[in-house]
Amino acid sequence: MKKSLMLILLVTFSLSCKQKEEAKIIVKEWSTAEKIANAHGLENWKNVSELQFTFNVDRDTTHFERSWIWKPKSEDVVMISGKDTVAYNRKSIDSTSLKADKNFINDKYWLLAPFQLVWDTSASISEATITEAPISKKQLNKITITYTSEGGYTPGDAYDFYYGDDFMLKEWVYRKGNSTEPSMMTTWEDFEEFSGIKFSKTHKRPEVDWTLHFTNIKVIP
Repeated sequence: MKKSLMLILLVTFSLSCKQKEEAKIIVKEWSTAEKIANAHGLENWKNVSELQFTFNVDRDTTHFERSWIWKPKSEDVVMISGKDTVAYNRKSIDSTSLKADKNFINDKYWLLAPFQLVWDTSASISEATITEAPISKKQLNKITITYTSEGGYTPGDAYDFYYGDDFMLKEWVYRKGNSTEPSMMTTWEDFEEFSGIKFSKTHKRPEVDWTLHFTNIKVIP
């Protein structure tokens, strides 16, 4: 009888420990970077087989654009800029595709910066603070991502992300080489959802006739 009781207690204790371990996995707390990325739809990125978009910059009376077709699972990329078309694979960059890939990384970063907070694991991310945002002058949450001084196309750069309590981005500051002074600051606005992913289609600089915007966005499962 005592042996049976001990066995029951051991089984109960074992099940209890297992349930507690499963509960710990379920209630895992997201980091601030993960909360921002997921607010913008990162959980739906796994369903994307192809992303198309056009990167536009309007300054005063001038207009510039280039279009992209990206298959993230295979890393096939096509750039269309003016009369030029460059097709390459990001797993095998060579001298003919290097310039196109630098442009791709720049344009993709503007479109998918909330996801880069999670994807760029070699970068360091600060603790979240509440501070006055540089453009709106509102009290917003802020985190900073800083890239290492080695590797990548823009080593040592830093970005300050300003976001609301819903973890959606409102504005940001780019600081080249992690300088103390801003190199550029823009808004994050005109959000639209595509297949569960929320893209900011328009970015504006304060007190300058300059707008970066995205058109022809298409997400293909």
